[in-house]
This record gives sequence, C-alpha cells and structure tokens, in this order.
Amino acid sequence: MSQHRFALASILAVLAASPLLAAAAQKTPQQELMSKCSAQNKGKTGDAYKSAQKSCLSGGSAGGKSSANASQQRMKDCNAQAAGKKGDERKSFLGDCLKSH
Repeated sequence: MSQHRFALASILAVLAASPLLAAAAQKTPQQELMSKCSAQNKGKTGDAYKSAQKSCLSGGSAGGKSSANASQQRMKDCNAQAAGKKGDERKSFLGDCLKSH
C-alpha cells in the first residue's frame, strides 16, 4: 500500500513540475540574441570575440535594434487589429497575433 502511495505521489510531483519545466525551456529574447551573436562570432578569440559580441549585443550586426523595431511594429499591428476587442478576448487575440508574426 505504501508503495502505491509513493508511486502516486511521484506521479503527482512530476505532473505538477512539468509546466515549470516547459516554461524554463523557452528562451527569452535576450537569450535568443545572445545565442545568435555567439554563433555569429564562433571562431573568434580574445579581444576580437569580446568586441564582436559587444557590438552584436548592442544592436550591431545581429539585428538587435532592428529586432526591437520589428517587435514594436508587430505590437503596433496586432493592437490595430485588436481594436474593438475587450478583456479576455483581446488578451487571447493579442497573444495569438504576436506569436504568429
């Protein structure tokens, strides 16, 4: 009987933790930018790598600033399309709209 309780408790613990693990697996925009910059500067070493990373992360060659502008434009477009929607309907629409662009 105690083995069944332990197994049930283990299963419940895994199920309770799974949404947390899924959320942790998603990268933030900053993490994505860092990955892009790191991949772009692969093979560089020392000061050359540091300089290239700094430039890339500050909006240089990996599109950091244009990415922010693209995000702002996407938000502007989705907000315009959501005109007239309110509450949960608007929130749901904006979430879907931002993910699809």
